[in-house]
Amino acid sequence: MQISIIAVGRLKDSPEKALCDRYLGRMRSAVTIREVEERRKLSGDALKQREAALILDACPPGARIIALDEGGREATSRDLADRISMAQQDGTDLAFAIGGADGLSKEVLDRAALRLSFGRMTWPHMMVRAMLLEQLYRAQQILAGHPYHRD
Repeated sequence: MQISIIAVGRLKDSPEKALCDRYLGRMRSAVTIREVEERRKLSGDALKQREAALILDACPPGARIIALDEGGREATSRDLADRISMAQQDGTDLAFAIGGADGLSKEVLDRAALRLSFGRMTWPHMMVRAMLLEQLYRAQQILAGHPYHRD
């Protein structure tokens, strides 16, 4: 099983990048981050549609898409670990989609097997990467029986 993070925007040298690198370095299995970016000056629906095409093109064939969306389902860390465990058992790749500043298009949300929320608050899309990587690391530790996670 391969885990991919498909994210709109380039994460430059920043505290968020340092945090992402920290968690990536702790992962035992590879997590691939694919950054997509529309360089043309588009706005509104045109930009969201173009970002949707870039996200969907970057998803590995056959991967189960999990869309990070504030309107999605809230889950516990153990819930996420269980989903990852099931994907490992099924041999299914996972692709986590993180939209840009305006979120994900309906097309991406409709293609997603799960819409996952980190809460009803709005989070900067660059920070969501770090939050997702921490949760993937936490899921790894839960599945390994490591005491990193405390209920």
